Amino acid sequence: MKPPIFIIIMLTVISGTMIVMTASHWLMVWIGFEMNLLAIIPILMKKYNPRATEAATKYFLTQATASMLLMMGIIINLLHSEQWTVSKDLNPMASIVMTTALAMKLGLAPFHFWVPEVTQGIPMSSGLILLTWQKIAPLSILYQISPTINPNLLLTMATMSVMIGGWGGLNQTQLRKIMAYSSIAHMGWMAAIMMYSPTMMILNLTIYITMTLTTFMLFMYNSTTTTSSLSQTWNKTPLITSFILVLMMSLGGLPPLSGFIPKWMIIQELTKNEMIMMPTLLAMTALLNLYFYMRLTYTTALTMFPSNNCMKMKWRFERTKKTILLPPLIVMSTMLLPLTPMLSILD
Repeated sequence: MKPPIFIIIMLTVISGTMIVMTASHWLMVWIGFEMNLLAIIPILMKKYNPRATEAATKYFLTQATASMLLMMGIIINLLHSEQWTVSKDLNPMASIVMTTALAMKLGLAPFHFWVPEVTQGIPMSSGLILLTWQKIAPLSILYQISPTINPNLLLTMATMSVMIGGWGGLNQTQLRKIMAYSSIAHMGWMAAIMMYSPTMMILNLTIYITMTLTTFMLFMYNSTTTTSSLSQTWNKTPLITSFILVLMMSLGGLPPLSGFIPKWMIIQELTKNEMIMMPTLLAMTALLNLYFYMRLTYTTALTMFPSNNCMKMKWRFERTKKTILLPPLIVMSTMLLPLTPMLSILD
């Protein structure tokens, strides 16, 4: 794709999300989602091949269905309240339909099937946009309608998402699918806290985007797409290997690292609201996620490739990709825990 075309398409994607986040009229929210959807399709098909075409088609059909449900919810609300204002309390039926539509856009269970398939079929850079930027718009609308959401519906979807995100990633060898199931699990954590503390959901989203962005950039820097190819990273980039180790532990939510902040605060908040079973279940299923992050860590840093690189000819070219953003992203993804008291004030 030529740079001017790519810039125009990216600007359209960004504009669509910004319209959704700032609009006070339901029709403008829907238009923002449509702009975002139609502009993201060429980005998903940046490397044109049958798999990318299939992935883009699946994504389009799912998102179009979600947009249709969203419009139906908007019309139901319009018939009952006779106004288009986003800040107006929703009709219960409209709220259920809209929550379902936004869950489809986010990839919450039971509407999660498209996430691993689409992520696997597209390039790493497109997968990065799909699993980070594309989550902002639906979550911003869920944030705005959170007082009128049906709590049973959202908590059921959150529980299913965390469980499926944990179980689904256990037997995967493709890095993009592992990151897709990781995304489903993280969306479940965000949906679980949405009813009780929407501000904490924003904190969780920020840290999730930072960690996912760093992980994808490290994988792209190494040009790796499978767990087996990760085992060769020590041969050329031992420092990057140790960064991947620490970052996987952060994604799993181990205490000294940044990824522990949202899990700790969400469990604390749910416990304060006299919910014991929900945070217990979330903590137990987080161990499943930690297991497949540990598999990646084991493959990357704790094993060595069977044959040493003793050849006269280099079997892998030198890195030419710029990594300007990588050092600050790694620091943010791993060392934010001391800032937790300050972050808790935001809530």
